Amino acid sequence: MRLEFPFKFFLRFPKFLVVLLIIGSLMLTGCKTDQTSSSTSSTTSSGIVSQIKANASQSSETTNATTTTSTSESIPGMNNLPRLEGKATVVMTVNGAPITIEVDGINAPITAGNFVDLVNKGVYDGVVFHRVVRDPQPFVVQGGDPQSKDPKIRQQLWGTGGYIDPKTGTERRIPLEIKPKGEENAIVYGKTFDMAGIKKAPELQHKQGAVAMARSQMPDSASSQFYFALADLSFLDGNYAVFGNVTDGFDVVNKVKQGDKIESAKVTQGLENLKTAP
Repeated sequence: MRLEFPFKFFLRFPKFLVVLLIIGSLMLTGCKTDQTSSSTSSTTSSGIVSQIKANASQSSETTNATTTTSTSESIPGMNNLPRLEGKATVVMTVNGAPITIEVDGINAPITAGNFVDLVNKGVYDGVVFHRVVRDPQPFVVQGGDPQSKDPKIRQQLWGTGGYIDPKTGTERRIPLEIKPKGEENAIVYGKTFDMAGIKKAPELQHKQGAVAMARSQMPDSASSQFYFALADLSFLDGNYAVFGNVTDGFDVVNKVKQGDKIESAKVTQGLENLKTAP
């Protein structure tokens, strides 16, 4: 996803329109194989507003759908995805300095499990941060497209890819997974809170230093791309899946420039909590 439309343009609009446009900008669109995978394109404001309206229309026709982590899956194939049953610690090295991430498999078991599994496979080693947005206000640092470390892939395509599972030869995608605050086991899968009619705040919120998954307009389209929240971004809560937070090294995140690489990413604690399908 590319945040390329003019942010200065936002300053002329009411705050709610700014929020709608920024939310729309996080959506990944225009993939090589279909329009729901983790890909990027610049989006016009009218197109974004249309997407938001389409989502609102859809949400009015849906009901509140929650599942628990201990019962059945809500989308096909979910049981084959990695899960993190507990917490883990990941240390990323960028520009020679560490960023420590606490990954929360208690409140986001599938999203956290996917991330830890990809870290453990070395998928993020050498990957580029292809998008950094700080103006007119701090927003996100985004990376995670494996294509960005392939010298044969044009830079214009960075941000259009996800993790290709060698077992299936297809892109692994995970469901949108958000737990309402105060709920013991209930987790909403496959729908934003607006679509599901959830009025509560999420357990994991977009506070400064939060780590969350990028996705397309389709809720269940996240793969490997993730972002760091550079500020409190509460307007994203309930729309994108947060799965962890930076516990040390946020100053390193704050210095990341577009084009910087993840030199390495390692699971330093909690790998035993990762459960993968046989």
